[in-house]
Amino acid sequence: MHRILAILERDLRRFRRSPILVIMSTIFPLVQLVILGYAFGGIIKHLKVGVVDQDHGLQAVKLREMFGAIAANARTFETVEYSDPQRAMTDLRNGRINGVLNIPPNFSRQVLAETAPQVALLEDNTDNFVASTLQGAFTAMVDTFNEKGVAPRVPLQATLSVVEIYPYIPYIEYLLAGSIVLSIFVTAMIGGGIIFIDDKARGLHEGYLVTPITKFELILGFNLAGTVKAILAGLVLTTVGSLIAGIPHPFEPVRFARLLLAIVATSLALISMMFLLVVRISDPLVPRAIFGVLNTLLFFPSGAIYPVSAFPRWMKAIAVVDPFTYAVHAFKSLLLKDTGLVAIAGDLAFLFAFTAVMMVAATLLFRRTL
Repeated sequence: MHRILAILERDLRRFRRSPILVIMSTIFPLVQLVILGYAFGGIIKHLKVGVVDQDHGLQAVKLREMFGAIAANARTFETVEYSDPQRAMTDLRNGRINGVLNIPPNFSRQVLAETAPQVALLEDNTDNFVASTLQGAFTAMVDTFNEKGVAPRVPLQATLSVVEIYPYIPYIEYLLAGSIVLSIFVTAMIGGGIIFIDDKARGLHEGYLVTPITKFELILGFNLAGTVKAILAGLVLTTVGSLIAGIPHPFEPVRFARLLLAIVATSLALISMMFLLVVRISDPLVPRAIFGVLNTLLFFPSGAIYPVSAFPRWMKAIAVVDPFTYAVHAFKSLLLKDTGLVAIAGDLAFLFAFTAVMMVAATLLFRRTL
């Protein structure tokens, strides 16, 4: 055991003497959490929608009043009056407005005659988020417009009552789990894989090869050293990120102990995977090229930014074997739902099994030769 501890101590001493590595391992995921969390998590407001009223009847005025009420209260959009439909379309194509509400001629007459009156919403569908927001707002407005008379005290039709079992979760809280895993991955990449390759390029590993230490002890020592660094990065992101995102009661002892267990499991899995990837590599430029692709390949299919259920089949296949997927699910369960270990037992089992497989494979591939 003292051989493994010697490797661990030497690697941690070197990491401590390079504070820039520690800073980069934590600052980058933290900046990403703040930027992406607030960039994607807000409610879309102040869209510009043109109004073309070709009817000017009583029902058209009523519809425009409802439209103006939404603009004044919810501020989802701002109205721009147009008399010429072609000019409105030109401004829509040129990006000056986000949509056009076109009330056709004879709209009021068709409403009174109940002959399927229609209102057109022309939208710039190159931005799906804006288009979905406009569709939702105008669909609700038209449904309200179609209501007649006073609603009965007892509903005559079936209704849906939505009950949310958790408080509203801003997107920055949703993104926190992925940011923690990303911080651990960056530390594994810098403090584990790249340092390992640099040591080989400088000839520092030659000193290990003349000692009686076994291949397994070498791999285990390197992995433990990288795991300690990754755990520290994960703890920093968990504590600071929870405060920034507004996670309720993040430092409750039992909850924090569960988070620490998830951090340890994730760190072991990603560090062991990193060493398997670099165990036969000697060129220091190769891992730097690999890790950029690997970051994209593992982070985005994990469900850290968007639900896995929305992915195509080939991305779902990646998510099944992606350790990020199970780590992100575990952190989301603990941070957003405050669940117990039962909810993340499958995630922990996969991460520990993944670690064992990566460790065995790295040991078998490691060569005690120059």
